[in-house]
Amino acid sequence: MRAKPVLLVDVDGVISLFGFAQEDRPDGAFHWVNGVLHYLSQGAGERLLRLQERYELVWATGWEETANEYLPPLLGLPGELPCLSFDVMPRFGSCHWKVAAIDAYAGPDQPLAWIDDNHDNGCHTWAAQRPGPTLLVTTKSPVGIDDTHVTQLITWAESLSLP
Repeated sequence: MRAKPVLLVDVDGVISLFGFAQEDRPDGAFHWVNGVLHYLSQGAGERLLRLQERYELVWATGWEETANEYLPPLLGLPGELPCLSFDVMPRFGSCHWKVAAIDAYAGPDQPLAWIDDNHDNGCHTWAAQRPGPTLLVTTKSPVGIDDTHVTQLITWAESLSLP
């Protein structure tokens, strides 16, 4: 078992924001990633750095390795993060397609939290049946990760009894 719980981090709807009204644009900036314009949350990097003190951060995104190609320097992260690979095509509006890769990476007993904007019923069922401690944190795609999520994740990590 790892010394820290795993935090699986999605990108779209957590770090790359969408669906906001132009007059309500959150703090952030547009960046080109593989020829696609993304609006990255200004505070996401600092929040991830705070969480990295208590978690092993892992990209759990359809971006796969593209996350490491672009995001560490844009977010002010010290380097690349482990990254899940998926054998299935992402389905818009569903995270259930990520579960097999998460299980393969973390195993059944490793405490893990997963922050994503699209947890579906399959994700909640999986989390409830998983032997290890599991927390799902769902963001809203126009807002992404915020201080409330960080506090929730830190509180949960501190509640665990890890060796």
